[in-house]
Amino acid sequence: MIRIAILGCGMMGQEHISYINKYDTLSIAYLCDPNESSLETALAMAEGSPATFEKESELLDQVNEIDLLVIASPNFMHTPQLLRWGQHHITILCEKPAAISEKQVNALKAAQAHLKANIWIAMEYRFMPAINKLVQLLPHIGPIKKVAIRENRYPFLTKIEEWNKDVDKSGDTLVEKCCHFFDLFRLITAKEMASCVSKVHRGLLSDHYGYDVTDDKVIPIIDSAYVLLDFEPDAPGKNASQQSVLGCLELCMFAEGSRHQEEIIVTGMRGRLEAYLPENKVFLYQRPTSLWTDKSKPPPQGSFSEEVFDCSDLRQVYDFVDGLPSMHAGYHYCSTAIEWKYLIDAIHDAAEGGKFVPKVSLDDGIKAVEMGIAGLNNITNGDSTSTNVTAHISKSEDNLLNLVLNSAVFDELKLNVQQ
Repeated sequence: MIRIAILGCGMMGQEHISYINKYDTLSIAYLCDPNESSLETALAMAEGSPATFEKESELLDQVNEIDLLVIASPNFMHTPQLLRWGQHHITILCEKPAAISEKQVNALKAAQAHLKANIWIAMEYRFMPAINKLVQLLPHIGPIKKVAIRENRYPFLTKIEEWNKDVDKSGDTLVEKCCHFFDLFRLITAKEMASCVSKVHRGLLSDHYGYDVTDDKVIPIIDSAYVLLDFEPDAPGKNASQQSVLGCLELCMFAEGSRHQEEIIVTGMRGRLEAYLPENKVFLYQRPTSLWTDKSKPPPQGSFSEEVFDCSDLRQVYDFVDGLPSMHAGYHYCSTAIEWKYLIDAIHDAAEGGKFVPKVSLDDGIKAVEMGIAGLNNITNGDSTSTNVTAHISKSEDNLLNLVLNSAVFDELKLNVQQ
């Protein structure tokens, strides 16, 4: 039996509980959240009789009774919690983003090699059926040259104390929301970003969110953006531009009602892939070859092929679906259910003497955040200046980051949680 603690019992913590309940091999032993309403809702959902705590320090006292910790707290808490809990021999599933500021990123990098926990960052977009199918089909389109990701969506939802509308608590939209997409750029291209430039809007949803953009102390979060990206070529030289991959991220947080919420289009030298959500379909197009003989005219109808893959049937994407317990789609097209299947497999492999191999590592999580921060640091339009995020953390947690960054001997640190 895998004993689980949930640290943060809001919307995402509750979604994780809904999947954990489906497994006989999983048991929720502890719930922790300072918000009484969230804690009560999670307790009503969880099977069994988990103990409840309002303070993280109380939960940390139980660390020897915990096999798996789920971190689903507000963004600005993730890095300090990873540093505290990472000192113990447990498994951690940490919601994205792994960090929200350059200082937090640097602290995680400094600590990374010394952490004892097995860490998995929850980037469940990788497991959305249509996106996973697109990745499976990449070899059909030849060398990738262009990747475009678009999200048309509704504004950020209401959270406790509206932390997700606060730049210093969320990391701003290019980190909070778009770390998912930056992770997908890396997954699809199998390359690292070389450079980026951003154009953004801020304050368009001020009335909706209820804050006053005339207050100099308030930096409105990003409401829409274009980010142009260039990915490293396979080899440097005069043909580098031919070898590189170009990317474009388009985000609009006031486009509810659009036909597609997410669109991913990948173009290679031999064809093109298009994935659409919530339609949950992937389209594979392959360019005409020998059938296009007269290049003075457009390619004739029938000279290029089209295949359509309906990913609403998970069996078209995953070969293990029949072995899963009865699941629901959740907020992410069953991807969190798939994530849990892979996570449980990784835990079992490690328990049987193998190596814990996360599908999304801490390093993956850090790099996605770094891309988001680079996007924030390279905003070029009008008065929407670059954002220097200073994570909203307590004095003791800031001291924790400073200790990690300044310590040559990580094991000597006393990483205590604030009481």
